[in-house]
Amino acid sequence: MPQAIVSVTNDLSTDNRVHRTCIVLCESGYEVLLVGRKLPGSLPLHRPYATKRMALLFRTGALFYAEYNLRLFWLLLFSKADLLIANDLDTLLANHLVARLRGRKLVYDSHEFFTEVPELQDRFARRVWLAIERWIFPKLKHVITVNESIAREYTTRYGNEVTVVRNIPMPRELGPLPSRKDLGLPVDRFILVLQGSGINVQRGAEEAVLATKELSGALLLLIGGGDAWPVLERMVKENGLQDRVRLLPRMPYERMMQYTRNADLGLSLDKDTNLNYRYSLPNKLFDYFRAHIPTLVTDLPEVAGIVRRYGAGIIIPRPEPALIVAEVRALMADQGRRDALRQKAIFAASSLDGEREKEALRALFQSIG
Repeated sequence: MPQAIVSVTNDLSTDNRVHRTCIVLCESGYEVLLVGRKLPGSLPLHRPYATKRMALLFRTGALFYAEYNLRLFWLLLFSKADLLIANDLDTLLANHLVARLRGRKLVYDSHEFFTEVPELQDRFARRVWLAIERWIFPKLKHVITVNESIAREYTTRYGNEVTVVRNIPMPRELGPLPSRKDLGLPVDRFILVLQGSGINVQRGAEEAVLATKELSGALLLLIGGGDAWPVLERMVKENGLQDRVRLLPRMPYERMMQYTRNADLGLSLDKDTNLNYRYSLPNKLFDYFRAHIPTLVTDLPEVAGIVRRYGAGIIIPRPEPALIVAEVRALMADQGRRDALRQKAIFAASSLDGEREKEALRALFQSIG
């Protein structure tokens, strides 16, 4: 069997996009190895393909990226892989070098607009990543990204043809739905949920927490983790919001969706402060629809475009606490509107078929041969 090695810098636990790539590779006749890193809190893995988590000395910063790419380079160099899949710019250098040295085929999957993330703005690190991107990207023959906006930006910058594969989840059995009581959730509260492993700065989580100060009948669930997590924990404590906000750690997808399916409204509140967030199309939007709940989103092209197309939520111009409070209060007071939005979310879930995204991936791998 031909072999494919898929690499990513996370711990493999919750990256459903990468999991889908591995499944399509397996279905296309490849023997697959997924490579990531091991963290102290990494969840157990049960996958129908091989996985390898590297235990690294460094967990963040330049030394982490250098160590990861060096370890990945040696692993790939002495492998028998026919196809290399690099996920995001932080894995591309090692993959590109081995592909050139060993004559391997390479696919680059850009999950976001990496060089435009707010954490890199006005920092020397951004210049380094931009230099790597500008050196390698024009040489790439097979590039994937998450939506048309980012694809157009990459084509404008580098001239490459870019395939769009959105983050629509694959059909997956979610199991029976436990009750709110089973999950320890109040049965009489309006539940908001904001989920994701990348709850970072400028993604609206802080504003959502502050909004709960004016929403006595609501409960906000924050599920996952990210750079903003310590700040959110401090905000909840300092504002005495323990009864209105719960921070739940990362958990297996099916378990997370049990909470989301018991919620009333999903939040996606990225700020228009950088190109990465402006053009973001996060997994959680599709997860909310799959949970049959409407969404409250900020007016960004990709996210708001889908919400408008299906009428499956509410759009606000920016994530200000007052705007969040006004829309949530109005929705809490209007059962008929809630029911109508939920029906539109159900229709959106049925229309946004993850199988179509799998077919786009499968066609790409078949074209490579």
